Amino acid sequence: QVQLEESGGGLVQAGDSLSLTCVASGRPISSYARAWFRQAPGKERETIAAISWVAGSTWYRDSVKGRFTISRDAAKNTLYLQMNNLKPEDTAVYTCAATGGPDADSTYDYWGQGTQVTVSS
Repeated sequence: QVQLEESGGGLVQAGDSLSLTCVASGRPISSYARAWFRQAPGKERETIAAISWVAGSTWYRDSVKGRFTISRDAAKNTLYLQMNNLKPEDTAVYTCAATGGPDADSTYDYWGQGTQVTVSS
């Protein structure tokens, strides 16, 4: 069994920073990529940042480019998301996910429970 557990969410003011952490535990997995998703009330879940686990290549949604940084520590099996200059529209439940296989077409099979990020204006 694989478990992903997020931490680091909270209530902040616009312009503040937060750092999210996602620790994977349980059965070892060979993920092609891991990512952060978010879902705001009444909206669909969206991918905001992804990283290839071996190569470290990153991808960001336009709305967070230049403000958010995704990184990983493979030795600790941990994924991070540094969020700077937060905006009220960043308010959402943030969830990490890992692909189930090592190939580029692997799907995100493992998901955390999510952590709430609330940004007040």
